[in-house]
Amino acid sequence: MTELVFNNQLIKKYDKSGPRYTSYPTAIQFSEEFTEKDYRRQVTLSNERNTPLSLYFHIPFCDTICFYCGCNKIVTKNRNHAQPYLDAVYKELELQGELFKATRIVRQLHWGGGTPTFISHEQMTELMQQTRKHFTLLDDDSGEYSIELDPREVDASSIKLLRQLGFNRISLGVQDFNPKVQQAVNRIQSYKETRDVILAARKNNFHSISLDLIYGLPFQTIESFNETVDKVLELQPDRLSVFNYAHLPEMFKTQRQINSDDLPSAEEKLAILQNVTDKLIDAGYEFIGMDHFAKPTDELAVAQKNKKLYRNFQGYSTNSDCDLVALGVTSIGKIADSYSQNIKTIKEYTEVIEAGHLPVYRGITLSEDDILRREVINQLICHFELDFGDIEDRFNIDFSDYFADEVKQIKEMQSDGLLELNKDKISVLPEGKLLIRNICMVFDIYLNKNKEQRFSKVI
Repeated sequence: MTELVFNNQLIKKYDKSGPRYTSYPTAIQFSEEFTEKDYRRQVTLSNERNTPLSLYFHIPFCDTICFYCGCNKIVTKNRNHAQPYLDAVYKELELQGELFKATRIVRQLHWGGGTPTFISHEQMTELMQQTRKHFTLLDDDSGEYSIELDPREVDASSIKLLRQLGFNRISLGVQDFNPKVQQAVNRIQSYKETRDVILAARKNNFHSISLDLIYGLPFQTIESFNETVDKVLELQPDRLSVFNYAHLPEMFKTQRQINSDDLPSAEEKLAILQNVTDKLIDAGYEFIGMDHFAKPTDELAVAQKNKKLYRNFQGYSTNSDCDLVALGVTSIGKIADSYSQNIKTIKEYTEVIEAGHLPVYRGITLSEDDILRREVINQLICHFELDFGDIEDRFNIDFSDYFADEVKQIKEMQSDGLLELNKDKISVLPEGKLLIRNICMVFDIYLNKNKEQRFSKVI
């Protein structure tokens, strides 16, 4: 059973804002000085390394707006808006495909959004055909090919088609089944709609089903969210993400539709999180870290046990050696020793694509120090421990010398009972697992240089 301890005193002490470390350096460090030329240079390096590939497609459209959402999306009832965008994505696929060696296998593929199933069955089919035209996809069902679904947007025929197209993993947004909460955030979604999609996915032999919940939404209580979790457990998903709602109306206009007075207090939010965590662990789920839970047989749990877990822009991943090619507006990719993000508006994205250029908007080329610190943070956030000898051998450093300042900060966390520190490694204790972001932040050199960065609260 997962060891996880809620220590309210420690949580209050350490509950500050910080990155989620889907990348290091984080996207706030990306610069417009990183250009298409820099991207192409990194692709050359990537081809020399000849690692497998991961593809991410951003499909930004949504039929209705969820008030809590902070994603890059376009809300429209007009389905005709999708085709011109997809035409531009096909062109980007061609441009990107020309850069990468055809022998490189796409081990991971993900459609995100927005709502990827906003597009029609014919458009889904064409998008996958275009992908196969320009990249080498696996045909033996061994790849991790996943899609984010809105249960209100799909039916049994959609699920059957997606399986035929090669998808074998789905992620469903649930957030909360309580009608009052759903009304307050403008996401009306019945339990039956969700259950029907899951049953269809199981009928079509999808490998993994993941559900997303959000705590901290308007009118949520321990009792009401407990009822949602009970319904979720009836559905027996392979994975669960339980996200903290970050209310930032000054950053996200749609969140202004949410009345701050209706939100649970910080104490109530913590109690809700503790309750759901206890219920999921009692039900046999493993705490993976950073809001994620999985059944012990799920690939994430197995990868964590085997020290193969990794963190990227989609969350936790089992393929750390893949370079990530990002397609569509706002998409963020990881190629060789770089991160890069595409242009944010469809109009400009389309114009750049039609001119025959890659839509690179900004990015960063990682320094040796960046790569070192990324590995330190990844080991901590994925495995709750850090072996100094492994880092020293791989990066040819003396850990205690290189991270002398950081070790001093870690010692305070040791005194507080978050972790154990000895001459060989850092081991995160059950009291520190919920605060893993805080421990990682010690090794974030950019965060320590700039105290004004804006991130969500760690709890």
